[in-house]
Formats: sequence, structure tokens, C-alpha cells
Amino acid sequence: MNNDMKKNLLSSAILLSLSLPAWAADGDIHQVTVLGTSDLHGHFMPWDYAADKLNMRGSLSQIATKVKSIRQEQPNVILVDAGDTIQGNFVETFKDEPIDPMMLGFNEMKYDVWVLGNHEFDFGLNVLNRSLTQFKGHSLGGNIKRPDGNPFLPGYTVIEKNGIKIGVIGMDTPMTQVFAEGTNRLGGVTFTNPTLEVKKLIAEIDNKVDAIVLVAHMGLENENDIANTGVTDIANANPELDAIVAGHMHTRIDKAVVNGVIVTEPDKYGRALSRIDLQFEERDGQFTLINKDSFTYKIKGVDSDKKMETLYQPYHKRLREMANREVAELKGVDLVPENEIRGIPQVHIQDTGISALFQEASFFYARKANVIALQIDNDNAELDVGPIKAKDIAYNYQYAGGEITVYQMTGKELKTYMEWSAGYFNSVKPGDVTYSFDPERRASKYSTNDFFAGVTYTIDLTKPKGDRITDLKFADGKMVQDDTEIRIGMNSYRMGHLTKKGGVLEGRDFPVLFDTEAEYGEEQGTIRNLTIRYLTEEKKGVYTGKPMQRWTLKGLDNQYAKQREVVKELINSGKFDVPSSEDGRYSNIASINVKPLLFGSDKDKQQAIELRKDKLKAASDAEKVKLERELILIDALN
Repeated sequence: MNNDMKKNLLSSAILLSLSLPAWAADGDIHQVTVLGTSDLHGHFMPWDYAADKLNMRGSLSQIATKVKSIRQEQPNVILVDAGDTIQGNFVETFKDEPIDPMMLGFNEMKYDVWVLGNHEFDFGLNVLNRSLTQFKGHSLGGNIKRPDGNPFLPGYTVIEKNGIKIGVIGMDTPMTQVFAEGTNRLGGVTFTNPTLEVKKLIAEIDNKVDAIVLVAHMGLENENDIANTGVTDIANANPELDAIVAGHMHTRIDKAVVNGVIVTEPDKYGRALSRIDLQFEERDGQFTLINKDSFTYKIKGVDSDKKMETLYQPYHKRLREMANREVAELKGVDLVPENEIRGIPQVHIQDTGISALFQEASFFYARKANVIALQIDNDNAELDVGPIKAKDIAYNYQYAGGEITVYQMTGKELKTYMEWSAGYFNSVKPGDVTYSFDPERRASKYSTNDFFAGVTYTIDLTKPKGDRITDLKFADGKMVQDDTEIRIGMNSYRMGHLTKKGGVLEGRDFPVLFDTEAEYGEEQGTIRNLTIRYLTEEKKGVYTGKPMQRWTLKGLDNQYAKQREVVKELINSGKFDVPSSEDGRYSNIASINVKPLLFGSDKDKQQAIELRKDKLKAASDAEKVKLERELILIDALN
């Protein structure tokens, strides 16, 4: 059954239930609908403040429109959010002001439940407590403990709709504590095992409610193979749960079923709204859950709610003004070359001036560092000769909380980290004419292709993962040895990923030599703000870009240079696309290989064409794309 059919049937069921007599009677069917958002990351209006442009893919004000329409047909609605709300899209600009804009919107929309995410803690407990105080619904976090061991927030609430009692449990990812290592943003708060905490809360409320819904800032699967960091483990251990609104992983899940528990996740940035429908039969004054289902609404193109826009207008105006202030002028060359091949971000396959700019600023303010590591977390990075505005800095380095912490390690440990980073690429095989990215790494919610400054190196993609970094030298030409002292400046969030269970530097403890947030302040010590300061104070408003060659990729065979030009022309002219994930979200997940598509005779060529045409008849959608691409290539290359 497709989603549209499902939605029509569910709507019919809702209307049927509403048409029943208002009084309760045995056999009556009642419905409660849970609507869920997650990972809004400050997107209160359909506007991208880093790019300063309208973005109708999703926002809280668009979700408000959808929620209003659902409430008109279904009065028994519970509205929940699964966290990562108060950080992102520049909303943190207002973090030290009396009013939290996100809570304004939540209260206007009458959210019932807000569950904390990991990014709620980015700015310390004072900022978080402001938001918690202002939210008029129930703030939950059942696995978050104060330094004295007492709960930081309640673990659950019970919400009654038309006599039906729904227990709502809230959990945050325990990875929050890992991500915050080396900082003081948690203020001694700790995170416990959510699977065990859910079990305790179910035992407490099971006999008091008619259904139990978990709202969790956790994805479906365990994060980095660490147990009890995904809701699958929770559902397997707690079959008493009826449904889960998940989050954290920035993906859209209509419906997954784990151990009889339905799971839905509403993507990120307000791009989707999850819906869970719980149907109950009433007998003898008791309500029994007889049916449940879930799906998501895509929010792209939905009108923005006018009342919400009025509410947010002062904040919208200030953010636009801030984003458009000029901080410098770029001379020389553009900091990001145009993509040579459409769909393959140049910023990932070539050393660029945009990473050099951020690394230059990082070296200046984190003076103890002799190596700087960072990533450009935007496939469409761009900074052309001309005025540099504040929005350009944020657009090209999108992680608002990124700082530079300097850690001491050895050359061997640096190389281990660099090898992990180089695992972002697929190995190059004979006949490949494009570099491509590992599908799993490409689909990660985190950008994991890190660039390193202070050193020069080659990534040899003909070699297996773990053995790709060659010619690793300091900028002065001195070789980096296993025992060389490295003082690496990098984001502490990344270090947490590397050192946690399953990370390439698992369990290792690296001395902290310097922290830009500790030195310059929580806000002024971020990479974004340090770069703006560098441009204005140190470069006096003028920055000269130049081509960069500190690192290179190696692997494509010149034997196929002619064929590569043909492929490049076909892609750039729109004849076909580089291979992408089935959902189309992640491009360039496989190289284009011409070797099996080259033929010595017309007969062999025709046989190859006929074979693929025959396969097309029964091919899946993904297979069809591949076969059609190969047909075009066979014709063009032979």
C-alpha cells in the first residue's frame, strides 16, 4: 500500500471515529494521533540564514500549517519534539537573550512534549535552563542525571485525550556525554543507559496508561556500533512500547517495526512531520489498543503559517542583517574551483582555498598547534572573488559550535586519524575515470572527509583502506615519523568520534594543550567567529586567495584519460548522472568504470547493447539507471 492510499484510509478512519456519538459505549473506536518533529536545528522559518535565501524544504512555521490542518480533522492530537532544537541556522545568536525563539514557536503551536537532544547542551546549562523554563509543555530526559545522581528532568508524562491515557517517555542519546568530552558544557550532568531507563519507567507506568510512546533523540540503529545508542536495542528490550518517535540521525522513516514496536523519524530541519495513529476499542470503560500505524508528511512547499511569521519577524530581520554584513574583500582567485564534473563536489577531491582560510585562522588563534584538521561540511561550498559577508563564512563552515582544541599525539596516531579520513573514498579500480565516495561514509549525518594543514600528503586510492596516506611531511619538508610530536588543532566533537567505542583511536586519552573556546569565549572561540575576526583584524579586511596543493588524490590511470573526457562531457551535458544513493540524497557513491564498456569490434559492441536492453525489461529502478548509463557510454566510447 502506498503512502497516499494509507493516508486516505487513515483519514477515513478518523472521520468515522468523529462521526460516532459523543458518549462512550462498548465497542466504540477512538483514535489518538501523535505528531512528531526532530532535529529542527533553529529552522523556525523557511529561510536559510547562512545563504540568506528562502528555503521551502521545511521549517517550524510550515509544520505549524500542517499541524493546524490535522487538528481540524482530528482533535485528539499529541505534539512532540525529539530534540536538537535550540542550535543551528543562527538561532544561537539569541542564546544570551531573555527569550528563546524556538520556545516561542513551540508554545504558540502548543507542543505537549520536548525531549532534549545532544545539541541542547552546546551552550551550557544556563542557556538550556532558559529554554526549559520558558517551554510550557513537558520537558523530558529520562536518562539525564544531575551531578548528585538525581534526574535532570522527568522521564515521562501521561497525557489524556478523550479519556485515553498515553504515557510518553523521553530519552536522549548517551553519546551526548561522549560528544562533550573535553568541554565543561555539561556542568557535571551525566547520561545513563536509555534501554534500562525505559524498562524502569515502563514498570512504573504500564498499569496507569493505555499506550506507551517513546520519544527519543536516537536513531533506529546503534550509533557507530555502540550498544544502546539506537532505538532498535530499546524496542527489543522493551516490547511493552507501542510506538517510537526517533531522531538524531537526520533521516526520514515512515514506518519501521522492531519487536512489534513501530518506529518513525521525521528527518531534519523541519523537512518532515511524523504521524502515529493509535486506535483504541472501548469496553467497560477500558481502552484497548487494537491498531497502530505511522507515516511521515513531507513539508516541502507547504505554506508558512502567517501567525508564526509575525511572531518571528523581529528575529528574522536581525538574522538577515547580521548575515549580510561585509567582513572583508576576497582578491586573487575564487576559494572553491567549479566542479569539474557535475555531481562530484570539487571541495572533496581537491585541496581548496576555503579550507585553507579556516585553517589559516585556526593556526593564528590556536598558536600551539603544528597541524590543523577540519572538514568543509557543505558539498556546495563557494566563495568567489569580491565581498566576503558573514553569511559566506557560516555557509562554508556550517557547524555553529565548532571550535579548535589542541591535542598532543604522535605522528603514528595522526596517520591513523588521516587513514580513517581517507576511508571516505572508494578504492580506485583499473578503468575508473572518476573518484568516488564510500556509500556508508557519504550517507553519514556527519561530514567525515577531514583536511589537514601544516602537513603535505598524498591519498593513494589504489591502495586499500588504512594504507593510503603517503609522503606525509611537514610544510617545511620534514618527514612525519611515528614518534614525531604532533600538536593537532581540531574540533572536540570529532575527537569524541575518534576516541569513543568503535572509533579508530578508541579509548585513547590525548592531553589538551589549548582550547579556543576556553581562551576566547564560548561564542567568540568558534571557527566561524575566529575566521571573521582573522579577516577583519589581522588581514585588515583584505584576503588574497591562491590555488592550493597541500594534498592530492592519486589513482586514476592516464591510460583512460581520453575516455574520462568523454564521460565528463556526457555528465556535464546532462546525458546521465554520477551514481547516487537510491533515494537520490547522496551523489557520487560509485566510480564510473569504462573498462568493461570498451569493445574491439562492432559485433561485441552490439552484443553488449542487446544484452543490456534485454536486462532492462525486468530491471529494478536502480538497475535501470545503471543500464541506461552503460548504454549511453557504450555508444559514446566505441
